[in-house]
Amino acid sequence: MKVCGQNIRKIRRSRDLTQEYMAFEMGISQKAYSDIENSKVKINLEILTKISDILDIKPSDICSISHKCGNDEYEDKYQSLLDHLKKNNISIPKEFL
Repeated sequence: MKVCGQNIRKIRRSRDLTQEYMAFEMGISQKAYSDIENSKVKINLEILTKISDILDIKPSDICSISHKCGNDEYEDKYQSLLDHLKKNNISIPKEFL
């Protein structure tokens, strides 16, 4: 998970955002946010989603689980699911694209 914290920091800095801003948007203290970037807390789906929403990116841009799998199995399943939804004219929320 250390890579996820490093990725968050890199993306945040590339957008000229402060830790204080991120913490405010997430409704947490700057210290709590700093702990996320420094990998002192585990990043769960709720945290990952909030951060990706603020940074306007996909959660997978921050933290990919494929490094744990040794392959792109989950990415392939995700893409298959998106293809199925598109093929059956099922609307897909923009945050999943």
